Amino acid sequence: MQITQFFRRHPMEIILIVMFIFLVFAAPGFATVNNQLNVLRNITMQGIIAFGMTMIIVSGEIDLSIGSGVAFSGCVTAWITRELVDVTGPFFAITMGALTAMAILFGIGVLTGKLRQHFNMPTFITTLGLLTVLSGAANLITDGFPITSFPYEFNFLGSGYLFGIPFPVYIFITLFALVYFLMNYTSFGRSLYAVGGNLEAARLSGIDVWKTKTLALGLTGVFTAIAGVLIASQILSGSASAARGWELDVISAVIIGGTSLFGGKGTVRGTLIGVLFLGVIVNGMTLMNVSEYWQYVVRGGLIIGAVWMNHALDRKVKA
Repeated sequence: MQITQFFRRHPMEIILIVMFIFLVFAAPGFATVNNQLNVLRNITMQGIIAFGMTMIIVSGEIDLSIGSGVAFSGCVTAWITRELVDVTGPFFAITMGALTAMAILFGIGVLTGKLRQHFNMPTFITTLGLLTVLSGAANLITDGFPITSFPYEFNFLGSGYLFGIPFPVYIFITLFALVYFLMNYTSFGRSLYAVGGNLEAARLSGIDVWKTKTLALGLTGVFTAIAGVLIASQILSGSASAARGWELDVISAVIIGGTSLFGGKGTVRGTLIGVLFLGVIVNGMTLMNVSEYWQYVVRGGLIIGAVWMNHALDRKVKA
């Protein structure tokens, strides 16, 4: 009975462990330290955004513009660096570029929330439009060609190692801890669940529902910009074609982690499991020379399977 209850509470963790053990024997080189560090480095950028997306979806909203937001923030950082580097030096120029990108995407998140509040525009529609807007803006900034204005030392931020661990992993862990604290130990976190679970009840209890949703959207914009700066650091350029299709991967990780698309239910710890799950399975399939097309099929099937399993387990718990 206790084993059954444990599985109902932690299904994805158990499946992740079983899959990991399988890949140790089935995928050549999977268990090596270098490969595990590679998995960690590969999941950091999307994972950072997934932590913010968890807050958005728990609050009952969604953001489909994150892929273009990543590319846009990298291009903004590269462009400002190019314009300022001869005057201020690379460190200040890159810092100003990164902060500007964060401020812009935070503002766009706030704008999305205000449009939802005052004009009842679904965030699904608004962010779908922003996906195209930000992609076009990134191409306008770069004129269709990557901006290679970064010094080589900037590469450390996205590809360097500190004490044998990829540096982006430290940022990943720090932001996970921040979101975990916000969602579990602050009034903002409690408001997210209340608003996502029952908006009207939350409003009647005195919660500023639109402030809560807007702040979640704005914070995710900042996380998206951070991921964009890390990607720009990895490729040492601002590219308008970076991070295409990330929307599916990020939302997949959140859903696989147990967050309900209807809002009010989900944890950032579950999202961490979802991010690790996708990272491990993609790495394992690549090492096993599975066709890229089949990888898309498998990942899509995982989303359907995860949603079905979470709903099935919820019904059993309620019963």
